[in-house]
Amino acid sequence: MDIRVIPGPLSGAVTPPPSKSLSHRALIAGYLAGAADRIENLASSQDIEATRRCMDALFDIESGFPVLDCGESGSTLRFLIPLSLVLRGGAKFTGRGRLMERPQEPYFDIFRKTGVHFEKGPGDLAVMGSLRPGVFELPGDVSSQFVTGLLYTLPLLPGDSEIVITSPLESREYVTMTAEVLKKYGISVENRDFQRFFVKGNQKYLPCDYTVEADWSQAAFWYAARLLGNSVELCGLDLSSPQGDRLVSALSERLAKSGNTEIDLSQIPDLLPPLAAMAAVRDGKTRFINAARLRMKESDRIASTSAMLRAFGAKCEEGQDFLAVTGTDSLNSCAVDGANDHRIVMAAAILATKASGPVTILGAEAVNKSYPTFFDDFKMLGGEASVL
Repeated sequence: MDIRVIPGPLSGAVTPPPSKSLSHRALIAGYLAGAADRIENLASSQDIEATRRCMDALFDIESGFPVLDCGESGSTLRFLIPLSLVLRGGAKFTGRGRLMERPQEPYFDIFRKTGVHFEKGPGDLAVMGSLRPGVFELPGDVSSQFVTGLLYTLPLLPGDSEIVITSPLESREYVTMTAEVLKKYGISVENRDFQRFFVKGNQKYLPCDYTVEADWSQAAFWYAARLLGNSVELCGLDLSSPQGDRLVSALSERLAKSGNTEIDLSQIPDLLPPLAAMAAVRDGKTRFINAARLRMKESDRIASTSAMLRAFGAKCEEGQDFLAVTGTDSLNSCAVDGANDHRIVMAAAILATKASGPVTILGAEAVNKSYPTFFDDFKMLGGEASVL
């Protein structure tokens, strides 16, 4: 689906959708506690449906060896790989887009040491075996999702375990988020400065009522709209949220000021597209660093963000782990490749509000991955967007 956006102001109040990250975590814990039906305000998106679909398959013990279709959800895949070993002795995982190309080596290193069998094909991954309590070493600079996967799994083992982080842990707040959800469901985790995690075995997930809060990652695009001069009011956000992407509020204030600046993305990788949209119109050069992991997202997100900004007329310089953006006084009328990446599509739509003429966004259906109602909200705020 291609969409054409006609430049024009946005105005009004918008409530971001429920947090996708918290929805994944609550949904998995809810299934393990037998209380998935007690979650309120659960996000509705392709990624969350992937987690629900896969949890249904894991609990369908009559179906034989489970085959889990993770769609394009990296969280679903990485959270459930170790959990499948405990619940069903393993599973076959499939996915679409670039999902099965994403690195899983941290798990594979553990599996080699523990005797878990795994087979990786061009579009699938099969794991078979069992996990025993013990010490699990993980690098911290590939993805915090591996830590979360183990934190969900290790409490179910018949003995105590420890996760040792062998390099500085990036995206730490995602692990904090995981620990808070686990605590809500009765699971205890001891976090020692994000370097070691001690997890007692023989724990049980306890049923509870859980309400998912609004998503700061998605709110970031409306913060970008505000920096571009649109009169958008954000509602329903928790300023004390465990979501690391709440930093977008402070970062948007920094980017509203003139001058060169540098932003470290190691803890907030998902914010690159909306922050880069802000950088495209500010007076000064913005350098985004520690961004190498973004090359293995739904798109090569450094390259796709750069291509999007260049289409609008901003100057970009990219390296393996950085993107530097020099703002422009005017944004071009252009066509933007959405790169099958929901965050690229949303950033392009926001930039289009201030373009010199119509902007065509190719593959705009990618928003269904995380924010299916994005263009509904865009139009509710007065934006003009139509399907070609």
